[in-house]
Amino acid sequence: MRSLTVEAILRELGLDPNEEAEIRLELAEKSLEEAKDYMKKKDPIQASEKLYKAVEEYVKILGQLHKLPQYEKAKTEGRWWTQLLGKSARRLSKILKEPRIEQTWAIAYEIHIWEFSRSKI
Repeated sequence: MRSLTVEAILRELGLDPNEEAEIRLELAEKSLEEAKDYMKKKDPIQASEKLYKAVEEYVKILGQLHKLPQYEKAKTEGRWWTQLLGKSARRLSKILKEPRIEQTWAIAYEIHIWEFSRSKI
């Protein structure tokens, strides 16, 4: 739900692409720091959520900077769907010749889903 709020705020602000990328980078870095704090507190559920958010924001930034069609679709629809993020990660891995981008997204998403399901038990 937080992503929808961030997307709506960014859309309302009408920022230029560089300003949007800077805000996303701040969000990603904040999420990464929060994840570290939760790991120190031995709270894997919250840590995994924060790590997922950091990876999600990094994929969005790279998608924007590389002008991926998935970025344009998310911008038009006002939301980044999970499928757009996965396609972006795959495409970025190919464009940048860096398989770790797709692997990192896959791991982050799997942990996100696994921890979410586990927290419901």
